[in-house]
Amino acid sequence: MAIADDLKKTLTDPTPLYFAAGTADLAVQQAKKVPALIEQLRAEAPARIEAVKNTDPKAVQEAVTAKVTGVLGSIDPKKLGETAQDLALRGVGVAAEYAVRAKETYDKVAEHGEQTVRAWRGEVAEEIVDIAGAVEPEPAPEPAQEPAAAEASAEPAGEEKPAAKKPAARRTAAKKAAAGTGEEA
Repeated sequence: MAIADDLKKTLTDPTPLYFAAGTADLAVQQAKKVPALIEQLRAEAPARIEAVKNTDPKAVQEAVTAKVTGVLGSIDPKKLGETAQDLALRGVGVAAEYAVRAKETYDKVAEHGEQTVRAWRGEVAEEIVDIAGAVEPEPAPEPAQEPAAAEASAEPAGEEKPAAKKPAARRTAAKKAAAGTGEEA
């Protein structure tokens, strides 16, 4: 039964799809930078090519030979085994560190992908409306007017009441609520 549960969890987990969407979105963002980089390379290329042409091959060969000789001369055959073991242990530690970093990066890209998918679907706008509805208090019912006052304030049936009063009341209520929390609306 555990295999079936694991398989079901694997097949219903949207994280890999969010990772793919996040990767695609990040790739698009990076691709937008390519024209500027190409222009920069186009501007710098002639100077770099000229520097390579003017370099003396014998000077480069002498510098490389000196470096290789220095490195090979500093190797002690007695300590070579200890160094190899030390490097192997360091390699294991580095591999573990990279695995942790890879998981963190995977999670960040998947989270970015989830936000991207929500933006594509328009769900972010829906969440903002939901949050605004939770923050904004319900309008209080209007107090009952006396019949004589109600008739006096009644307008003819052909005219409509201005709609600007209701949003203004909501903004005022939102400002009062925000002032109570120390935030601005």
